[in-house]
Amino acid sequence: MFLRTGLVSFGLLLASRLLGLLRETAQAAALGTSGLADLAVLMLTLPDLLTGVLAAGALSYVLLPLWARQPPALQAATQSRLGRILLATGLLVGAGLVAAPELIVGLLAPGLSAGARVSAQLALGWSALALPLALLAALWTTRLQHRRDFTGMYGANLVVNAAVIGALGLVAASWAKLPVGPVVLLGLGLLLGGALRLVWLHWRLARTREPVAPDAAPAPNSAPTWPRPNVWLWALASAGLPLLLPLLGRSLASGGGEGALTTFNYAWKLVELPLVLAVQLVATLSFPALARVFAATPPLDAAASAAHREQQQAVLRQAFTLAWVLACAAAAALSAMSLPLAQLLYGWGRMTPEAVQQVAAWSRIGAWSLLPQALLAVLLTLMASTGRLRGAVHAYLGALAVLALLGWVAHQQGGLDGRVVMWGINAALTLAAGLLWWRERGFLQGVLRGRDTAVPALAAALLAVACSQLPTPERLPGLGLALLIAAAVVALTLLVSPALRLAVRR
Repeated sequence: MFLRTGLVSFGLLLASRLLGLLRETAQAAALGTSGLADLAVLMLTLPDLLTGVLAAGALSYVLLPLWARQPPALQAATQSRLGRILLATGLLVGAGLVAAPELIVGLLAPGLSAGARVSAQLALGWSALALPLALLAALWTTRLQHRRDFTGMYGANLVVNAAVIGALGLVAASWAKLPVGPVVLLGLGLLLGGALRLVWLHWRLARTREPVAPDAAPAPNSAPTWPRPNVWLWALASAGLPLLLPLLGRSLASGGGEGALTTFNYAWKLVELPLVLAVQLVATLSFPALARVFAATPPLDAAASAAHREQQQAVLRQAFTLAWVLACAAAAALSAMSLPLAQLLYGWGRMTPEAVQQVAAWSRIGAWSLLPQALLAVLLTLMASTGRLRGAVHAYLGALAVLALLGWVAHQQGGLDGRVVMWGINAALTLAAGLLWWRERGFLQGVLRGRDTAVPALAAALLAVACSQLPTPERLPGLGLALLIAAAVVALTLLVSPALRLAVRR
């Protein structure tokens, strides 16, 4: 069911992510790993990052189950009220960014050079202007997700990346005699992209209709109108805390000096590409189905109740299996071919060969974080659908504590290398996934079987080790070999996993 539903969505998401990678390539070519590059990474990523921490994931966790039980009129009222709250929140947080630039830079980018810190206040000002637009876009994107308009969801990011790439092109063009500096150019591109994204989302909302599911919808007078405060609190914490892990990792790596923040960012972008294209896509597509199947009242009849339980398990099994197999395939491909992939994306312009090799080394380690993140993505979706997000908060707090402790110990010993940070993130995510799986073990019993998980994991590890013994190929051959490695993991699992074959057929 997920594969057929997601074909168009995957195409648009792939285009969006490829354009996003082109944006990173343009940034690497224009700025390299300089102090200005660190500042650009901070400015351009901060609005969407803060949106993710403050709202984006929580909106899906709270609103999708709520809207599954509300009639369209109440859905519109909820959206309107929340839109005003988000705009006010964006303005308030943006004012804080402008008022305390030294504190923000010290926390998020301690390795910024003295020259870059001079421009930090201007850069954070542009981020503050873009933040309310990003928060409103997150709300409208969630409404499109409820309506299953994945074309509108993923198409929105294309305009943002296109605007930023245009600004980076102007910065990189040495012949361009412009009256403003690079920070202003990038800020204008960021603001223009945020405004165009809202235009796109508003157009898509006007074109789509609410999904019709009269059998699952309660009467209008019995539908809840607003989630309780504790529901919002746990959703915000469970959605925002996972984003703090790479943010904390980036900050820890930045302590290594000028350019370390940018290097970590490039390495993590290599990990994020398959994470979003494979793992999070499965979770996103499965969320409406999970929300509806768990929102429906279980039948009183024993036979019908058992069939309802089997339907829930079938949706879960497909989501878990598909996300896990795709994560294993991507981890094997990225771990084996990290250097040619890094050369293909970042080996241009002002990027030195040494910097590219460092990006490859860090991303090779970070690739294995995809496995626990696959479990976490579906686990969080399940817990959000059933209103039990408190356990996710505790698990991620433990993971953050582990990574922070690692950073403190390394700091006491004189510094923290980016490779150590990546291993720390892997350990922290594995801890969080293990804690949540243990918490949900009674409900998940029988959902996954060994051949659905052990076979792709073992195949990924063996292929990664075997390919590491071969000579490193050039850029394009390396890309082709990475695709073959990923395809081999999926194909082998298809031979032994009925759950994966069912997910693909449907």
